[in-house]
Amino acid sequence: MSSEPESWVGARAGVVPLARAHSHLDCDRGRPLEDALSHGFTSIEADIWLIDGVLSVAHDRDAVREGYTLEQLYLGPLRRRLTATGANYPGTTQSLQLMVDIKSDPSQTYLALHDLLHAHADILTSYAGDTVRRGPVEVVVSGKRPFDVMRAQPVRYTGYDGRLDDLGRGLPATFMPLVSTDWRKQFLWRGIGPMPFWERRRLRKMVARAHAEGYRFRFWGTRDRPGRARTRLWTALVDAGVDHLNTDDLPGLEEFLRARPG
Repeated sequence: MSSEPESWVGARAGVVPLARAHSHLDCDRGRPLEDALSHGFTSIEADIWLIDGVLSVAHDRDAVREGYTLEQLYLGPLRRRLTATGANYPGTTQSLQLMVDIKSDPSQTYLALHDLLHAHADILTSYAGDTVRRGPVEVVVSGKRPFDVMRAQPVRYTGYDGRLDDLGRGLPATFMPLVSTDWRKQFLWRGIGPMPFWERRRLRKMVARAHAEGYRFRFWGTRDRPGRARTRLWTALVDAGVDHLNTDDLPGLEEFLRARPG
């Protein structure tokens, strides 16, 4: 893999960040971080595998490639960008959520991740009990999340991506800033025709409950093929207050969000 060109680090100062835009499966693109930031995305996802002590980035184990590491694809380029410009998006104070989806052994992979993040602590949001030190990059662990290991740490550089059954447990938002769930397991509607009233009501109650407890909300598994059905579904998600919209189609979601008033 060729090294990330330095020219992009301080470029595109005119891009306005999109608070709801979440880039899913970035590693499938040649320059995942640059691509996401060039479209204004403020949340980026990377799947990681711990292999021979290295945190490799790939959705599947057999897709791991040499040089595709969390350090080389994400953390290193983010540090260079922040050093060069002082911001994720020059001229703004917009934070960036880096969602790290653990695919291999939960505890071993997480502890390796913790050690790697410690080396970048100065650019990361960190947590010591209920005390939060805000940084320009906020890491959230998803996938195989080692709850007990994370809860026991006196200092963390990650938040915990919760699930619906975590609502009502009283977990502080300093530990669990986000709740995510699979759209396909919660709703029958896929964007074909109007959304049924009872599903729309359930969606809004679900998101409102998470917000009332202090958490952001995200769905994965939403329709991502361009067309009217996807537009209807994205519209329903935004109207309900969903905080992060998943997509692999960066230009498509950017166009949709920039066309909406406000």
